[in-house]
Amino acid sequence: MHYVSRYFLAKILIALLTASSAHAGGLYLYELGTPDVGAAAAGWSARAQDAATVFTNPAGMTRLKKSELLVGVQPLYLRAEFSPDSNTTTSGRDGDASTWLPAGGLYYVHNLMPKLKIGVSAVGYFGLGLEYENDWVGRYYVQEIKLQALGVQPALAYRVTDWLSLGAGVVALYGVLEEKAAVNNIGPNQPDGRLKIEDSDLTYQVNLGVLVEPRKGTRFGLTYLSEGNLEFKDQPNFSNLGPGLEAILRAKGLLDAEIEVEFTMPQALMLSAYHELTGRWALMGNLGWQEWSEFGKVGVAVTSEDTSSLTVDRNYKDTWHVAVGAQYQVADPWLLTAGIAYDSSMVDDEDRTPDLPLGEAWRFGLGTRYDWSKNLAVGVGYTFLWSGDLDMDVNRGPLAGRVSGTYENTSMSFINFYLNWKF
Repeated sequence: MHYVSRYFLAKILIALLTASSAHAGGLYLYELGTPDVGAAAAGWSARAQDAATVFTNPAGMTRLKKSELLVGVQPLYLRAEFSPDSNTTTSGRDGDASTWLPAGGLYYVHNLMPKLKIGVSAVGYFGLGLEYENDWVGRYYVQEIKLQALGVQPALAYRVTDWLSLGAGVVALYGVLEEKAAVNNIGPNQPDGRLKIEDSDLTYQVNLGVLVEPRKGTRFGLTYLSEGNLEFKDQPNFSNLGPGLEAILRAKGLLDAEIEVEFTMPQALMLSAYHELTGRWALMGNLGWQEWSEFGKVGVAVTSEDTSSLTVDRNYKDTWHVAVGAQYQVADPWLLTAGIAYDSSMVDDEDRTPDLPLGEAWRFGLGTRYDWSKNLAVGVGYTFLWSGDLDMDVNRGPLAGRVSGTYENTSMSFINFYLNWKF
């Protein structure tokens, strides 16, 4: 298949199975079209109650008695509205990147034998995406950015003893980067120019899992996701540059130079617990860590006449995650879930930028599952992610200007519908 055809086919699959996130603690998503959406991801590595465990903890596949297929469809709404204050020096309208986005996931576990299982998942667990109006006040920093990835993972699990299971998977992660920014041309009454880059890359991550069941109804899960590296390279596509700025950029070798934008997909740990209090009630919890301090560069812009580089390193921080939740078996066919989670921010207030306006994130989840038959379950889950007001003040030179203000009431709403078949 021709490279261009493969590229656009991959983009279609990414759009169907991934979502672009801009307001979580980091950029790894917990909302993957699975029943975990209805529990704010509480019990992520320990629940192991359906085929989604092939990704959330491969070792959990050993708990499934039959082969299973889980399909999740998960539309989400992103609210990202920016109000500039009097310190902003650029002209333009307020910023609004709010939008509906498609997402989902596909998971399959095959029962080779009672102690040995294999599985595969296709899901976008990493995403960043914003699209502002072309004439908003921060257009010289970003007009549009999409950093999306689709991960396909084969996995294997083996029950070593009655209480210990091990699992491992290798994720092939296909990433696409598209970024656009306006360019402030030198001189009065000059219309904006435009800068655009676009590329794709493939990387790999290892997904390891351990599941410990000291007694019936009590489980502990530990998962480790290794780091991976996405390297994007493209010659910048400039258009509508004024003659003065074009001459300056050409003299510095930036018009024809190849831009390299590297991202380190961070390593991550998740420790989870699941405990049945009674035959109907169960409690769940998580403690997690993600190494976002190694993430790398985001942003492509012409910030001043002295610009020597079009990319900028960021002061990102590692993030911490904690979650608690419960599930209740109302009657034989009905199961209810609920959870609360918190993720720390990967950026301090003074380092927040319009292409990555992240903050701490609170999640509140509710869900239900209905067992239609012994072999078919249907469910719905909802998570509301709240980051609140996020202040921003960036100033990188006279051409980009100073952009100061607040992203007000930032939030995301995830709505998940899923089917789980047992064969």
